[in-house]
Amino acid sequence: MSLPGAVVSTDWLAARAGEVVVADVRWYLDGRSGRAAYESGHIPGAVFVDLDTDLSRRGDRREGRHPLPSPEHFAATMGALGIGDDTTVVAYDDASGGVAGRLVFMLRAVGTPAALLDGGLKAFTGPLEAGPGTPTVPVARSVRPWPDERLATVAEVEAVGEGRAPADLRLLDARAAERYEGKVETVDPRAGHIPGARNLPVGAVLDPATGRFADPDTLRERFAAMGVTAGDQVVASCGSGVSACILLTALEHAGLGQGRLFVPSFSGWSSDPGRRVATGSEP
Repeated sequence: MSLPGAVVSTDWLAARAGEVVVADVRWYLDGRSGRAAYESGHIPGAVFVDLDTDLSRRGDRREGRHPLPSPEHFAATMGALGIGDDTTVVAYDDASGGVAGRLVFMLRAVGTPAALLDGGLKAFTGPLEAGPGTPTVPVARSVRPWPDERLATVAEVEAVGEGRAPADLRLLDARAAERYEGKVETVDPRAGHIPGARNLPVGAVLDPATGRFADPDTLRERFAAMGVTAGDQVVASCGSGVSACILLTALEHAGLGQGRLFVPSFSGWSSDPGRRVATGSEP
């Protein structure tokens, strides 16, 4: 099925009920259970995808809090949920895509059509379904390696702060300003940001009233304020390589092309005592 882009509306989804796999990707930093939230009420027919076990693996602390799983594990997990190589997936959460965007990024990176539900669960007006969900029928899925062209390396990110990066490369930090500036930090080893990163909080690309993405013209303005124009290289970072995926989705929604994800993000960067950390409002 052809998707209109990296973001779809509830109307688009309603018109294709039963033709796509809907994925509920709720997860909470405060330890609440995403599975429990799913079972209390989810979009009818949606499957539950767990950030910690399906979209991440345990790794060295310098890899960040949510390293990518192995391609083999991802293929097996998605296949068990009925998501094949060419299955169209629409993902949502109750954080305007702050978690579900990770699944969308991963699927699109390996060539599976996927999009975020604009506005997430809040935008869905139909009745919800409670309980553990309908058992899925497993399907075969190819093991596809994570493509280098969609991921940024530590060396590339380090070059930004040292002034050695290409002139058209922009490193964006999706965290809230107080975390970026180093005023507040409760989950990562040190407070501040990766040197050279510019702060574009997730909230800046969303409509605060609805949780939906800002219109493409507004998004282009927000990115332009970060020095991003069409054709530039964009690397997105956050705390652990999850909410940064909203910036990459917004970049595509704005017609500015595909960016790259720095998976370790600040959690991985700040875990290495040999790496410098910046504070304040400037890159």
